[in-house]
Amino acid sequence: MGTETQAEEYYPRKGGLRTMPFIIVNESFERIASYGLSPNMIIYLMTYYQMSAATAGSILGIWSALSNGLAIVGAIVSDSYLGRFSVVAHGSIFTLIGMIILWLTAMIPQLNSFSCSQFQHVCNGTTVVQLAVLLSSFVFMSLGTGFVRPCSIIFGADQLERKENPETQRLVDSYFNWYYASTGISTILAVTTIVYIQDRYGWQVGFGVPAILMFLSVIMFLIGSPLYIKVKAKESLLIGLLQAAVAAFRKRNTSIPLTDSDDYYHLPIESEISTPSNDFRCLNRACMIQDPQRDLNPDGSASNPWNLCSLEQVESLKALIRVLPMWSTGFIIFVDMNVFSFSVLQTKTMDRHIFPHFEIPAASFSVFLIIALTIWLSFYDRVLVPLLSKYTGLPRGLSPVTRMGIGLIVSCTSMALSAITESIRRRRAIEEGHEDDPSALVNMSAMWFVPQYALLGVAEAIHAVGQIEFLYSLLPKSMSSIASAMYNIGTAVPSLFGSILVSGVDWLSSTGGKTSWLSSNINRGHLDYFYWLLSFLSLLNFFYFLAVCRCYEPGNDGSSRFSHVAEEKQCNYRLLPESS
Repeated sequence: MGTETQAEEYYPRKGGLRTMPFIIVNESFERIASYGLSPNMIIYLMTYYQMSAATAGSILGIWSALSNGLAIVGAIVSDSYLGRFSVVAHGSIFTLIGMIILWLTAMIPQLNSFSCSQFQHVCNGTTVVQLAVLLSSFVFMSLGTGFVRPCSIIFGADQLERKENPETQRLVDSYFNWYYASTGISTILAVTTIVYIQDRYGWQVGFGVPAILMFLSVIMFLIGSPLYIKVKAKESLLIGLLQAAVAAFRKRNTSIPLTDSDDYYHLPIESEISTPSNDFRCLNRACMIQDPQRDLNPDGSASNPWNLCSLEQVESLKALIRVLPMWSTGFIIFVDMNVFSFSVLQTKTMDRHIFPHFEIPAASFSVFLIIALTIWLSFYDRVLVPLLSKYTGLPRGLSPVTRMGIGLIVSCTSMALSAITESIRRRRAIEEGHEDDPSALVNMSAMWFVPQYALLGVAEAIHAVGQIEFLYSLLPKSMSSIASAMYNIGTAVPSLFGSILVSGVDWLSSTGGKTSWLSSNINRGHLDYFYWLLSFLSLLNFFYFLAVCRCYEPGNDGSSRFSHVAEEKQCNYRLLPESS
């Protein structure tokens, strides 16, 4: 009888382990399909839409920024309106629609300008309609990604978590391990198998396979619908933070009285916070009760949450503001990763053979980044942490801030090495007479590019995990979802900045009739100069990081210049960055 009761706790009528195949397959197929499209996309845009390398790079940067930035929209819609199941389902369908539209651009000659440039003497280039269809596919896929990514992993945890049974936490931890393992494998398959299909069988098949996988992803997720626990939507913490900011702004002309707990509105729950903290005192106005008759309902709740919010909301907003400077120091790594799409143009001109009859697709070299990231995470966790913890006394070997700084230095080194490698490749191409032929093969192995890919993967692994632990240690436990959302925004903002940087460099370097650094003919351009620029910006960012670190150092009285100094805590696995 006891065994049956225990089994019922682990395998209830709704949720449980039997829902995991549907959720993990949905996420895995979505990643294989989505990530398989990105590596070669710059080649597709330049070939089928007659775009320059700089224009294609800028569009891909905006696409990446939109995909990551919409994660905030997905989280708010999920928490406040539709619930996680509906958001994941709708997001999967949006992604499928976008992939079908993209596949149609390769299938229907009228939807691209490739046939025009190949078979007509007079060609007006890409039309507005053709460009609109292409961009609509990106918008649908971005919306789908923004809905699925922030909700899928938490939706899976909803199926296993049981507050009345703490033993299920073991199942949740196991689920996180399997989830991240599946996303890593999916990413590797995407940048190898899907990219190989595109190179070997063309765009029609190469875009058709991801669309089919996405269709199977949607079907698989919907088949499991009767088994899912579907948590209802409730008030979003993000909305609560916005309410605190709006309320403080509305009361900006109100004087702040002495800190008396009776003057401030508290949530009707037990809380250790009785008075607001002294930093960012202007925000304290948001929770001030000016007129109890007007501000409060008969039951003691706030009559207008956009004019009066709780002290707990104000302190959560302050905690968010405290981590923003350190969070912003990580932007440059993702700028480096996003503009690295130009490396496809480089490896495409080089010898990519590992064996005499096996050649690595140019866009598949990003697999070395993923492999390096995975190896470093395992090596640090299993080998370095036990050794370093003996000397530092910290459970994780090095503090999160130290790891973030190391990641920034490694990223800077990666860009410098990329600049050196490109200068060598370009010089050889010119010496061999390929200055006017960017598609000609240079007598140089593409394996030269493996070290910078590997260094960039290590940089992301070191910095990103350190950043997540830093956010988790400074933010209240109730804001764990905010930490996850901040990671997504931290990849969206650099994508947008990278797109602007590419456009700016292309414009400035081509003034006066000169050849742009980012010319489509990379043998005439100067990608090496562009990588040196990124290396210089990375170095400047590291000095900015050192300046920010001083804000978190404890003063002579033992207190931090920012309240709530980060403590060593166990990192929440659901916040860890996924392989990218």
